[in-house]
Formats: sequence, C-alpha cells, structure tokens
Amino acid sequence: MRLTSIFALFLLTCYSAFCSAQDSTPAPQPSPAGTHNDEASPELVAVRAESQAFVDAFNRHDAKSVAAYWTDDAEYVDDSGTAYVGRESIEEMYTAFFAENADVKIQLTIDSLRLLSSGVAIEDGRALVEPAPAGAPGVSKYTAVHINVGGKWKMASVRDTWIETAVTRENMADLDWLIGKWVAEEQGNRTNSEFSWVANNMFVLRNYTTTSVDGSTTSGVQLIGWNPIMGSVQSWNFSSDGGHATGLWSITQAGWAAAMTGMTGDGLVTTATNQLTRLDENAYVWQSTGRTVDGVELPDSDEVVIKRVSKAK
Repeated sequence: MRLTSIFALFLLTCYSAFCSAQDSTPAPQPSPAGTHNDEASPELVAVRAESQAFVDAFNRHDAKSVAAYWTDDAEYVDDSGTAYVGRESIEEMYTAFFAENADVKIQLTIDSLRLLSSGVAIEDGRALVEPAPAGAPGVSKYTAVHINVGGKWKMASVRDTWIETAVTRENMADLDWLIGKWVAEEQGNRTNSEFSWVANNMFVLRNYTTTSVDGSTTSGVQLIGWNPIMGSVQSWNFSSDGGHATGLWSITQAGWAAAMTGMTGDGLVTTATNQLTRLDENAYVWQSTGRTVDGVELPDSDEVVIKRVSKAK
C-alpha cells in the first residue's frame, strides 16, 4: 500500500496540461474590481498587505507589533488546540515564543482569500517556519478571519492545523514501481507520460506530451522529490507555454491531495487542489477541484483515468 500511495502522489500533479485541454470554454477574465472573487479588489489587496506586515513583524521578533495586527478580542488557536483570547494574551504568547526561538522565521503561502462582505475576509494558507519544528514532518495550515476595524484590517480569529506527512525521504526508493510509461485519455485528448530516475535516483523526472482533439500539442517536464524544509514530497512542473506550478502533498483517506499554486505563461496566478483515488494496480482516478485562474473560480475538472502502458525494462 505504501508503494502505490507514493505513485498516486505523482500522478496527482501530472495532468494540469491535460485538464486545460479538456476545457472548451475560453480562459476566464478577471471580475470587475470590488466583486467578492476579485483578488485585485482594494479590500483584498489591503488584507494581503496586512498579512505581509504581520510576517515582517514576526520575522523581527517584535511581539508588540505582531499583536497589533489582531483585534482587541481576537482568538488564536494553535495546532495543539491551545486557545489564546485577547490581544494581550496573544502578545504574551508571542513574547514567550520569540524568547525560546531566537532564530525562527516564518513564510506564508496564501492558498485562498475571499470576501464575505465589505468588512470581513477569510484567508486559507500554509505557514513555513524555519528552522522546522521538532517532531514528525508535516505542513502547518491555517484559516484566518480578517475584519475591517476603523479602516484597518485586523485578524479576529486564526486557527492552525498541523498535518503530518508520513512520507520520508527514504520512501523515494519505492518509486521504482512508477518508472515507465503511462497514458490518460478523455474526450479525444491524450496525455502520454514517461517517468525516469535522475540525479542519482534522488528525483523522478517526468516528460509528458498532451495531444488535443484538434491535433495541437503541449509538452512539459516535472520533477518530484523530497523537500526537507517542508518535510514532505513536493512537485515542480514546467510547461511549454512558460507556465509553472508547485504542489505540496498530504495524505487523505482516499489517497492523496495536493495543494497546487502556479502561474500561466502569460502571468495569471493559478490554484487548485488535486485529488487521487486508486482503482487497482494499473489505474487511478484523478480530479482537480477548487480551481482558480487570476482569482476567478473554474468548475471542477472531469475525473480522468490514468493507465499504465508499460513498466520500465
């Protein structure tokens, strides 16, 4: 089961070009400024600026400035379930944390940011802390509720969740099962992929070509390997139109899910969560959900069956 689960992880990130070929609708245009799904709206621009200012204050180890980005009655629940209520309590917590972690730095990746109203926004993302915390490797995910207080955005509620990643660097050896050729076909579109070991068997390289119904082709490459900073398997994808994406993986009950962040060749930010469910030893079902382009939501992709063509010789 370990070996097949790791293989699932790779296929989850492999078919962004394939799913683009599936979509017959034109690429979405950004919504008018001010609408709730427009990440360029003044409200969301201000929320992003607040989040970055919080990071800057955190990395200066300035507990008082960090606490200033919270409301007076804010609540912070850390990944152990401990709750800190009120700005004063939150400041005390950060003061103690910085005293015990002299070298700590933080980096945030915002996966989703949306307005519920003109004065309330919700942010979902991942936090990378360096040096990595002791214990099992994993990913710190958070949900933050921002509210507008007197013209300034502040955090009213933040909840952290630590998701352990059971995969370790040594598990990369299991990917011998993956090496070979695979194919996915749907609605006349076809994606051929070939996987091979590179860099002294530390990474898997995937070369792929997608042929659309009209005969046009796109191609790309993908590297998959262990990210020791994040403590998980990560993928890096590069397509022939100049687009690129990274995927950070977590185990689900059905298989794997990957939080994807990327950019199209013409500079539009893309996000998605890719899901994979195993059918049998030689076939998997892949689907991409929660897709956005430039902050505009797209419908979920169709489910795609990926089949083995041949094993490595």
